[in-house]
Amino acid sequence: MKPTLLILAAGMASRYGSMKQVDGFGPNGETIIDYSIYDAINAGFGKISFIIREEFADQFKSIFEPKLKGRVETDYVFQSYDLKPFGIDKTIERAKPWGTQHAVLSARNQVHEPFCVINADDYYGREAFEKMAKFLTTEVSDSLYSIIGYQIDKTLSDYGSVSRGVCKVDDDGNMVEINERTEVYFKEDGTVAYKDATGEHSLSNDTRVSMNFWGFTPAIFKQSEPMFKRFVEANENNPKAEFFIPLAADELIKSGTAAFKVIPTSSKWFGVTYKEDKPIVQASISKLVNSGVYPENLWT
Repeated sequence: MKPTLLILAAGMASRYGSMKQVDGFGPNGETIIDYSIYDAINAGFGKISFIIREEFADQFKSIFEPKLKGRVETDYVFQSYDLKPFGIDKTIERAKPWGTQHAVLSARNQVHEPFCVINADDYYGREAFEKMAKFLTTEVSDSLYSIIGYQIDKTLSDYGSVSRGVCKVDDDGNMVEINERTEVYFKEDGTVAYKDATGEHSLSNDTRVSMNFWGFTPAIFKQSEPMFKRFVEANENNPKAEFFIPLAADELIKSGTAAFKVIPTSSKWFGVTYKEDKPIVQASISKLVNSGVYPENLWT
C-alpha cells in the first residue's frame, strides 16, 4: 500500500500577511507545496491530502487539480472549530483552530494507510521524502513512528525568530523528548539560541529539530484523540493554546505507547514565515532548478 502525504495548509499566515500556501515561488508560479508534491510522487506516495479550511476548498482545487489530475490521487480534509465530532459538546470561540495535531485528527475518517505530515509552507528536500517513503513502507508500525530531523542551523530565518521542536535523541536514534521552543534565532556571532521565560539559552548548531515532517500509521488517531479532549478541557479559556503534534508525540514517548525514530537529513530547509523570506525562497528554488534538481516547469 502506497503511503499518503498529508499537507497542513489550514493556517492563516498572520506573520506573512497573505495566503502563503498558494503564493508563487517557482519560475512558473509554482507554490512550495508543488515541490513537496513533486518529490513525494517521485518517492512513491500514492495520495495527497490537503488539510484546509472549508472556505478555501474551491481555491485549492482550482490551483492543484489541473496539475495533479492523472498523476496522483487527491483528497481534501477540513479543519474546523466544531468540537462535536470529537465528543466535546461545547462551543469555544477562537481566532484560529486548535493546532497541528488537531489538524491531523481532522483526517481520521479519510486516511487509512501509513502517512506522513508536512507543512504547506516549508521546503523539505527530495532526500527527506525518499527516506520517509522508505520508512513508511518497510519499518513503520503502530508503536514505531518517525520524524525527519533537520540540523537547526539549516532551518532558521534571517528575519526574525521562529518556533522549532528541539529533539533529544538517544544512542539508538530514537527521540527521547521534544521541546517546542517558540523563539529560536541566530545570534550575531552565528550561533543559535532560544528565549523562554527564564532568559536566553544556547543550542548547538547541529541540534536536530522537527520541521513538522512526521511519519505515522492511522493508529495515531485513536492514540491522540483522548489527549485532545483533555487539552481542550484544560485550555477552553485560553484562546491561544494549540494542540501541537510534538505535545502528542511527547506523551506517546513518555507513556511507552510509541517510539519515534529520528531520520537525519542533510537537506537545507527553507520556508516562509515572514514576507522578507520570499526572495530568499525564490532564489533557493531558482538555484535548484538551474542545477537540474527540478525542471523549469514542474508539471509539463
